[in-house]
Amino acid sequence: MTKILYISYDGMTDQLGQSQVIPYLVGLSKKEFEIHILSAEKKNNFQKRQTYIAELLNSNKINWHSIYYTKKPPIISTLKDISNLKRKAKKLHNIHNFDIIHCRSYIASFVGLYFKKKFGIKFIFDMRGFFADERIDGNIWNIKNPIFYFVYKFIKIKEIQFFQNADYTISLTYEGEKIIRTLENCENIYIKVIPCCADLAHFNYEIIDNNIINNLRKKLNISDNNFIISYLGSIGTWYLLDEMLQFFKLLSKKIENSKFLFITNDNPKEIINSATKIGISENEIIIHSAQREDVPNLLSLSKLSIFFIKPVFSKKASSPTKLAELLGMGIPVICNAGVGDLDNIFSTNNIGILIKYFSENVYNEAIEKLEILQTINKKNIRNVAKTNFSIEIGIEKYYEVYQTIMEK
Repeated sequence: MTKILYISYDGMTDQLGQSQVIPYLVGLSKKEFEIHILSAEKKNNFQKRQTYIAELLNSNKINWHSIYYTKKPPIISTLKDISNLKRKAKKLHNIHNFDIIHCRSYIASFVGLYFKKKFGIKFIFDMRGFFADERIDGNIWNIKNPIFYFVYKFIKIKEIQFFQNADYTISLTYEGEKIIRTLENCENIYIKVIPCCADLAHFNYEIIDNNIINNLRKKLNISDNNFIISYLGSIGTWYLLDEMLQFFKLLSKKIENSKFLFITNDNPKEIINSATKIGISENEIIIHSAQREDVPNLLSLSKLSIFFIKPVFSKKASSPTKLAELLGMGIPVICNAGVGDLDNIFSTNNIGILIKYFSENVYNEAIEKLEILQTINKKNIRNVAKTNFSIEIGIEKYYEVYQTIMEK
């Protein structure tokens, strides 16, 4: 049986781990792989969800090992985490003798590259995005600071080494693959494009319980004549809150009784403050936190959903998880061009509206088309998710990668 060590710098008790790691590995564990997860867990999340996640993984015969993630001081804490991951991985390898080390993102891949060179273990670089460029584009690192400039250059050097030494690279987008193949000695490397997929058995409008929905409407003070537009996920580095609120403000002028539902675990004050500044009443904003199991019911309250992402270089390699989840729920989407493969996805499928520029005129043009959006058949929208973003498709693609590596 092929033995896999899957290293993730995202925790399994994080929302991301539960939506974008565990479902894939559960599927792969049923295909005759012995899977071990090594993750970096945030203490608060770990304490709240450890038992639930452990039981879930145990029931699927997946072995779970972890270290604690550290955040401060910057850079030093990350180096410490890499060292701890490497030390733990060595101990595990001595016991289990892994065939493949599958590394999610760059931090984990420092360990993967070490194992590839030291022990000759097959190495998968599951990049998730252009990490160093994301730190610059997201204003997280200021390269005018000599320390961050050095770190940026160092990671860009390591990035090339990851690509050149990996037995397979996973890119979330075809746009990202194009960029990778222009890099030094990377034109012929093995790359598989696997976008962020969703568990469409979970994100399925057909299994929504109307009694739960009616109770949610009462709880959130939503009446039958309210037009609900939703946003799903965290508000932060990449998502353009002000632009989305400006879109909603124009929409609310055209469609009476509109409300903007934010399904997020972020601090509500930031959203309310931003809304108030641009003249949106607090009564028009609904903010509700949710665990993954609650999200489909909350989404089903909305007529459409929106997300605007910074259209910067690093986002060419991004695949928004929320898109797959929204399409699975049969909800039309409004988002912006210049991110990952969204331009191609929207041009070839009738699933919503792609905003090309952030301007009042463009917003109004989109709002004029909302009535047409409401006529799109939910089943047709869901079929796009089934064809392109189902977790089964993602699992099968990872399976092909594992099989190809072992046959090399």
